[in-house]
Amino acid sequence: MRTYLVTGGAGFIGSNYIHYMFRKYGDEIRIINVDALTYAGNLENLRDIEKRPNYTFIKADICDREAIEKIFSENDIDRVVHFAAESHVDRSIRNPEIFVQTNVMGTAVMLNCAKAAWELPDGGFQEGKRFLHVSTDEVYGSLDEDGGYFYETTPYAPHSPYSASKASSDMLVKAYVDTYQFPANITNCSNNYGPYQFPEKLIPLIINNALHGRKLPVYGDGKNVRDWLYVEDHARAIDMVQENGRLGETYNVGGHNEKQNIEIIHIILDTLLEMLPQDDPRRKSVSYDLITYVEDRKGHDRRYAIAPDKIRAELGWEPEVMFKDGIRKTIAWFFAHEEWMAHVTSGDYQKYYDEMYQVK
Repeated sequence: MRTYLVTGGAGFIGSNYIHYMFRKYGDEIRIINVDALTYAGNLENLRDIEKRPNYTFIKADICDREAIEKIFSENDIDRVVHFAAESHVDRSIRNPEIFVQTNVMGTAVMLNCAKAAWELPDGGFQEGKRFLHVSTDEVYGSLDEDGGYFYETTPYAPHSPYSASKASSDMLVKAYVDTYQFPANITNCSNNYGPYQFPEKLIPLIINNALHGRKLPVYGDGKNVRDWLYVEDHARAIDMVQENGRLGETYNVGGHNEKQNIEIIHIILDTLLEMLPQDDPRRKSVSYDLITYVEDRKGHDRRYAIAPDKIRAELGWEPEVMFKDGIRKTIAWFFAHEEWMAHVTSGDYQKYYDEMYQVK
């Protein structure tokens, strides 16, 4: 049974990845989920799999070397999938040091612990061990509005403390590959959306605010462009890279699905009105008049667009969920999980760990 160590598995993408892996492999794999349960870590995301005998949750900070070393020493880890990171740009602008600590120092701890556990006396590494570092397209900076794409060869040009910290962690992984021939890969992905996304991010924020008649904030002129990818497509890409990617390589994961922020908001409002029954009282709350332009974010990149040519050519991956379908699936999920959203927005989700694990 192959054992996966997933960091940040209680977060949005990490929890979706864990769900995907159990759907695909069932009892053939074991997953150890390590998460510090900071504000965006939510064990309610994993409620339906928490009792599986091949799933273990450990509350720990990736910066805690002793805790991470203990996990490696007590378990024969075959795969590391490293999601854990501070990831919200606005928060990085307000408090950049936390991003450096978690994203850079935490990645260094993970690399060192995996290296120590897997390294052979001759400097090589045990057969079949692989480390995957999950990163972002934001490390590449910003593109012109009229064309061009991010490729794996695009020079790094981060503009926010968040993207700078992720660029730094990417460089650490690259350095371990070059210096030690450490068995690692990096994936750089475009904006994800889907179930379990914390409502500080654009799509769940707009869905939740619109349903409650709250203002829908839009930075600047609303014409900043992002490439959107349904989170399950991302999970599938990560699995494919872990199993068949060339060691040491970076793979860009994107959907060729560019949308302006203001366009996303209009699509969400249109879709909500299509999906809500005529007699649903929430229809009265959904209004285009809620759109409110606010001062632009500092250092706001104008356009991101990923070219997934390499992962398509080498591994056969391409996105399966188009945005018009993915946004309907996402909204339907939020309709079916109103209690989850209520817990997240009220902060009650943070009590779940204490209740589940009987912490005094």
